[in-house]
Formats: sequence, C-alpha cells, structure tokens
Amino acid sequence: MLRKKERGFRKANRSHLGTALFIAVLVMMAFLAMAIAFGVFALRYAVDERVMNEYREVQRLADSYDRLAGSASTLLLTQYGERDFYVRSADGRIMLQRGEDTCDGKPEQVRMYISEERLNVCRDTELPLIYTYAGRMKLDVNGFHRWMNTTGGMVRLAERREKLQLPYWIAVPVSDGAAVLYVRCIYGIDVFDMSVLLTVLAVGGSLSVIFILFLFGYLISAVVKQRRLTNLFFMDEITGTHNWMWFQIKGEHQLSRGRYAKTRFAVLDIVFVNYRYFCLCHSVQEGEKLLCEMDRVINKDLSKGEMCAHYASANFVVLMRYGNREELMRRLHALTGQLEAIDADYRLAFHIGVDPVEPAADANGRILKRRDVNLELEYNNACAARATLTGDDSAIAWFDGKLVEEQKWISIVQEKQQAALDNEEFVVYYQPKYAPGTDILSGAEALIRWQSPEFGLKSPGTFIPIFEKNGFITEIDHYMLTHVAREQRRWLDEGLHCVPVSVNVSRAHFIENDLAEQIRDIVDAAGTPHHLIEIELTESAFFDDKNAIIETIGKLKEYGFTVSMDDFGSGYSSLNSLKDMPLDVLKLDAEFFRGEAEGGRGEIVVSEAIRLAKLLNMRTVAEGVEAREQVEFLEKQGCDMIQGFIYDKPMPGDTFVTRMQGAKPAAPAENKTDAEAVK
Repeated sequence: MLRKKERGFRKANRSHLGTALFIAVLVMMAFLAMAIAFGVFALRYAVDERVMNEYREVQRLADSYDRLAGSASTLLLTQYGERDFYVRSADGRIMLQRGEDTCDGKPEQVRMYISEERLNVCRDTELPLIYTYAGRMKLDVNGFHRWMNTTGGMVRLAERREKLQLPYWIAVPVSDGAAVLYVRCIYGIDVFDMSVLLTVLAVGGSLSVIFILFLFGYLISAVVKQRRLTNLFFMDEITGTHNWMWFQIKGEHQLSRGRYAKTRFAVLDIVFVNYRYFCLCHSVQEGEKLLCEMDRVINKDLSKGEMCAHYASANFVVLMRYGNREELMRRLHALTGQLEAIDADYRLAFHIGVDPVEPAADANGRILKRRDVNLELEYNNACAARATLTGDDSAIAWFDGKLVEEQKWISIVQEKQQAALDNEEFVVYYQPKYAPGTDILSGAEALIRWQSPEFGLKSPGTFIPIFEKNGFITEIDHYMLTHVAREQRRWLDEGLHCVPVSVNVSRAHFIENDLAEQIRDIVDAAGTPHHLIEIELTESAFFDDKNAIIETIGKLKEYGFTVSMDDFGSGYSSLNSLKDMPLDVLKLDAEFFRGEAEGGRGEIVVSEAIRLAKLLNMRTVAEGVEAREQVEFLEKQGCDMIQGFIYDKPMPGDTFVTRMQGAKPAAPAENKTDAEAVK
C-alpha cells in the first residue's frame, strides 16, 4: 500500500507541473500566432485597399484612353496631368507619354490578398523599394532602411509632416491589346499611419508581455504551492522534519545513484525503549518533545549522503554510511551515548536494529549501480533485528542470515501446520514421573514432537512458540488431549496398569467459557476414566481472568480431573495464585535445580515450597532434576514425584508402555544432562 501511494504521489507530482508548462506554452504560442495573424491580416488589408484604389484610377485612365484615342490624346494628358504615364505599342514605340519614364518595363502579375484580383506591376527604377516576388508585392526592407538613413526621410516626415511615397507602376492593356498603358502609382505612408501602426504594435506587444508575465507568474505560484504541498506531505507532524515517505523516496534515489555504488550503507531502526512509560509518567507532550530532541541529535551526527526520518511512535529510521562493521559500531555506541544524555533526570535506553546494504556486484566482482532498491524491505530487516533485543538497556543487533532462516522457518511452519495436524504428524512423547526412593512409576507428562516427512523429528521448541503466537496452539491442545485419552483407553484395554498423564492446556483456551466441558467431552469420547488425565496449566495463565480460571478449575475437579500448576516459581504471583486456586498438584520449576545456589538459598526455597504444598493438601512434582544429590534432597523434603533426565528423557508411546509393564528406568546417574529442554 505504501509503495502504491508513493508511485501515485510521484505521478501526480510530476504530471501537474509538466502539464501546466505544456498548456502554458501552447496558450502562449496560440496567443502569439493569433496576434501575428491579426497584424498580418490588418496590414495586408490596408495595403490591398490602397493598391486597389490606385488600380481603379489606372483603370479609369485606360478607359479614357480608349475613348479619347487618336486626336483626343492631348486632352488625356491635360485631364490626367498629375500622374506620370506612357503608352507603349506592341512594337515598343512610345505613343503617348506624361512625365519621366522610371518604369523598368517588366510587368509581373501579382494577386491581391483580399480581393483576389490580379494586377500587372512593374518596379520603379528611381526608388526601387517595392518589387514583386512569387506573385506578391513586397517591400525591400533593407533598401527602405538605407534610404531612410541616407535621405533623412524619417526626419522630414516628422518635421514637415510629409507623406512617405513608395512608387510602383501598374500596366494595363489598351486599344484592345495593341498597346500597354503604364501608370506610376504611389503607396503613401504619412506620420499618422505610422503612429497608428506603431501604436498597434506597442499595444499588442504590451499585451503579449503582460500575458506572458501573468502566465509565468501563475506557473511560479503553482510551483511554489506544489513545493509547499510536497513539504507538507513529507513533513512529520511530531518532529516537524521528515517522515517515512520522504525517507523512502529520497533514500532509494540516493542508493541508486552511481556515485554511491561502492559505498556501504546501513539502514537503522532506532527505538526509544519504554517510550510509552515515559509518556505515562510525564505526559504525551513531554514525550513528543523528547522525540524532537532525538531527531535533532541524530541529524546532528549525520554527514553528507546520510538521512534520518521519524517513522512512527518512538521509531526513527536512519540511512548511514560506513566503512566496516567495527567503525559503525563505534559510531552507534557514541550516538547511543548522546541520546541517553538527552534527559539527565530520566534513564533513557535505545535499541538499534542494523541492516547492512552492501554494494552490488556482477559475477566477475565488478561493482554495479544498485537497482530495484527496496528500502521498505531493508527497514523491515532492521526492525526484525531490533525485535530480537530484550531488556531495558541500550543495545544493538545486526540483521543476518540466521534471522532470515528463522523467518523462513516460521513461514514454513505456518504453511504446513494444518496439513501436519490433519496427517497426524504430531506424535505424543511421554516423560515418566517417579516416586523418589522407590523409583516407582507414578505418572507421566505428555509432550509433543513433530515427525515431519520433510524435516524429520522436530522438538517442540522449534514450533510451539510459533503456534502460541499465531493461535494454532489451541488446535494442538485438543489434538494432544485426544491422542493421550485414546492411548490411555487402548492401554487399559490391553490390561496395562496406567498412571495419570498430565496434558498441557494453553492460556489461550481460557477465553472460552466452556473449556471444562470441551475437555470432558474429548476424554469421554475416548472412554478414558477422568482420573487418568491431569490438566496442567502454566503459571502465566493465572495472570489472565482470575474468576474465569477459578470457575474452570472448579468444573474440572467436579468432573474428576486432576489440575496442576506447571512452572511454579517462574513468575511473581505464585503465592497469590496458590491462595485462590483449588489446585491438586504443584510442579516446581526446573530452574530451581539448575546452577549453583549460593548459601543453600535454593534448597530453602524448594523445601518451603514443598512444605507449603503439603499444608494446602497438594502433591508436588519436581521437574528438570538431573543430579543424584537433588533426588536425595527432594526425598528428604517429602517431594511426591520426580521428573527429569536423572530417570528418563521423553520417550515415544511404545517405550513408555515398557515402563508401565514394570521395566525399571536406567539407574540414576550423576549429572545426566542434555542440551535439549525436556519440553
């Protein structure tokens, strides 16, 4: 979801500005094109209008010449004496002339823009500023500029208000085509015309500049607003600096740059331990101030190419460069010391998870640019490493292959757990309990093993913690109870003298109001007497709903089941639990019998626990016993049963049958230890 959001943001951030610029350029080009087109149209219309007026005069002169031909030609000279013209016959002879002949005598046909009429136009040799080209009348701009500078034409126009006259000749056939009339025409431009033209150009140019300035102002404003929105999007609301989204986008870009291809980076997850307790003791506002101070201290320690962001709650994500592991560890220890010194009145601790990001290389060892960098995955690895840290002291953990294998195993177990249950791959092992002194088999505890076709025999420590976290442990409890009850019934049918077998029930079951009824129904379905099944509860279960547990224990005892407390002494509320819970058996935690107890303190605790259990009419079981001296001590204290490697390890059902048939366990040996826990 986060990467999808990131891609959407990048797309929106990129397309908004690009589209605005593209539209702005199109609008500007369209506006300029329209302005140019309008100016050209107006100019051409004005030129055509004046040229056509001249052409009409020439046409009238030609009509008059045809009407007054011959002896009346003198009248034509008088009537149209203001114009220079001449008539040339087809053989080149001048038949009639008025004024100076400055026509080049080379008529070319031109077409008007507006009227679409076609005229024959010649160039004036005295002032050759108007010429024809490709069927159009053109102004020799360069020649006009030189003429204005050399003759002072613009000065005369300004001082004397003279009209600028641009001559050209129009040729019209007369006498039914036997001759051609050439008339000198003038395209006049006065100061008013030029001022109007300049005014139009100035107004148009000003409007264009204003529009362009407005458009660019709008674009700049849009960019500024977009930048502000981007900053808000990338800003953390607590620290006021950067958030995770900024870190992910910026960090992935940073790691992908070629200049950092050879650089080692580490992604860090820095967590303030017990942050919620700090807020509880002080206030949320004080906690947020401390987070802001953390952000300041971390960023102060960073150099070029490194970055930090507040992820969530008390978590900060950091991208840090390093040369080798020892160098980075020294730096992290120094940073931890700075963070711990933020508040001198409160003991602060920080856990740091580290995931190294090594340079990428091909098969030949050549360093390559990093591609497809996934900072979300890298940070998740750092978090996984940090999650392995426990306690309230500052500590650092690195993500490595062991964590990867553990996560893979968890995934495998969760994927195969239901199939293993359906295929009955879980098998029941039994660890006998013996009466000290007599070594008589008095009971057993049912323990689980996973006989996997793919992975072989797996001890409970490799999968039970996973089941406890994902809730599958409730299915396992039912499975174990069912199989133990069935085997007890089968052994009874075979004539064996069965002993009570204790079955663990997870604390997760105690949210169910009918737990006692479920246990009763499972055992009854197998036809096993209730006194042969002992329900074993861990001490941690007593920290949950106390009333519900007391009610469930009462029902179980009413149905004839024995109820025991496992791991007595592993918690801190054991005595309170004994006061309220109507238990039958007390199992002393194995830690009582491991290690060397200074000054006999352990023996005092064990002896007093046994004495307390007797006063409460409870039997006692000592588990985890591994030495002969421990057996002798427990026998003297009146312990009812002993369970441990000193007698037997957990064993499959067929081996346990031999114990029930009367076979004695192996002789108790000194320090008969095993690395694997009994359970």
